[in-house]
Amino acid sequence: MSNKEIERLNTAMKQTSDKRLYERYLAVRLRLEGHTFDEIGELLSRARQTISIYWQAYQAQGLTGLEMDHSPGQPTKLTKEQRHRLAAMLEQHAPVDVDFEARYTWTLPLVAEWIRREFGVTMSVRGISAMLKRMNFSFTKATYTLANANEEAQAFFRKHTFAQLKKQVEAEQIDHLLFEDESMIRSYQALQYNWFPRGKQRKVPTYGKHEGAKLFGAINYETGQVHHREEEKADTAAFIRFLQDILSAYPNGKMALILDNSRIHHATELQPFLKEHPRLQLVFLPPYSPNLNPVEGLWLWLKADVVNNIFFEKFYKIRLHVSQFMKRINNQPMETIDRLLVRL
Repeated sequence: MSNKEIERLNTAMKQTSDKRLYERYLAVRLRLEGHTFDEIGELLSRARQTISIYWQAYQAQGLTGLEMDHSPGQPTKLTKEQRHRLAAMLEQHAPVDVDFEARYTWTLPLVAEWIRREFGVTMSVRGISAMLKRMNFSFTKATYTLANANEEAQAFFRKHTFAQLKKQVEAEQIDHLLFEDESMIRSYQALQYNWFPRGKQRKVPTYGKHEGAKLFGAINYETGQVHHREEEKADTAAFIRFLQDILSAYPNGKMALILDNSRIHHATELQPFLKEHPRLQLVFLPPYSPNLNPVEGLWLWLKADVVNNIFFEKFYKIRLHVSQFMKRINNQPMETIDRLLVRL
């Protein structure tokens, strides 16, 4: 611990009137004093990855590295506690569960009515929309979940297996912690809602072709960095090639890769490769647990941004769109952390 560094941080904290910058200075000072990322995150109500980003920025550039751009936005009309109640209600209940008869989908007017009824606060739908975005909510379609999922096994994974992995990362016993998954991208994927003149409908011309490629993807839990590889099919050989990519991206240190129970992840042909690379550890999710793998959210994000509502007449254009998407999000890793990793 450097007393001079702490003195400089204390001086900077006294001189700044920016609450966000003050928080970053405080996070770094607490780290210098020996606190863990988890402890600092709990104290400041921030994700541990956010604290990690502050620390890495400070190590790379000193105090200057903490002067990140931000947009504080407009103050909301709800208190922090009220926003927590609203978030829990939207996530855990349908409108019918809270006395909106025969209503099963939350709309902004319904949310406005619930806020008025519960808190006595009147907000415009535009104000609610902006507030929900700041709360890390987005207007998305519902999705089906797997009825065979074992909630007890998932809870054990979160509280024990994953918690232990995070402790090992904190203690530098594991140097890189990543999640991995595969997905199919086709020449025309799916149609989704979009803004268009009332009474008209966007038309997406196709040629009846249905070319596609398999995508392998991995997200670094600490940094938000995304890695991907395109293959003609998702077999064991392709999976091994992707693992080689990951090992090349992280040439040193022990690595834990969290993934599902796909057949190729357990294949007999994979075992010699794993023995050859003992620093790579595969950690398997409970069966039927896509909700525990943030790469599933990455695929939804990719398809919503650059694949849905489009027909690719040339297959190379799919690859171009995918590469551009990956480059964009890797230039903004905090967005990936906030969108996909912060709730883990």
